[in-house]
Amino acid sequence: MPRDSSATKARLLDAAFSEFAAYGIAGARVDRIAEAAGANKRLIYAYFGNKEQLFDEVLQRAMAAGAEAVPFDVHDLPGYAGAIFDHLVARPDLMRLRLWKLMERPSVTALEAEAFGRKTAEVADAQQRGDLAREMEPADLLTMVLAAAQAWFWAAEGADAAQSGSSWPAQRLAEHRAAVVEAARRISEPKTAAE
Repeated sequence: MPRDSSATKARLLDAAFSEFAAYGIAGARVDRIAEAAGANKRLIYAYFGNKEQLFDEVLQRAMAAGAEAVPFDVHDLPGYAGAIFDHLVARPDLMRLRLWKLMERPSVTALEAEAFGRKTAEVADAQQRGDLAREMEPADLLTMVLAAAQAWFWAAEGADAAQSGSSWPAQRLAEHRAAVVEAARRISEPKTAAE
């Protein structure tokens, strides 16, 4: 019976995601990835090239899944920020993977640049129509909304630093989410003539 290479690749990518989120690129071990996936270590090299290329594939896959799970909505940036927050609560390992990427590979990937550029263009169009605040450059406004959505997951100074998204009590989780949505609303909502 022939091997199902797509199932093996998927297991390897899942195991690699967990390994990279826990240890980063430098600390990740191909042996542990193969063992967790129930696959031969040589298959990692055959399918993905090397550990760095495997990380790139894991990161690209995570970004695509995130974009699908949390579609960008320029007409509701507070809702978008809240949805990102919810996604990170459900998958705190995503933030760890992102932080490892920022530490070990701070340069922007082509996929990241394309996605950010597309969203920034939508923000600029919405600002021109008067649908969003114009006080900030489009890239700055988008960056601030994204930062608000992620703030509770990396700000060690936060009151709940010893806990993470999935371990917050329901009331505290709701308060954090409400703060994220309100921050995004305040920076993105267009000012009225009276203001």
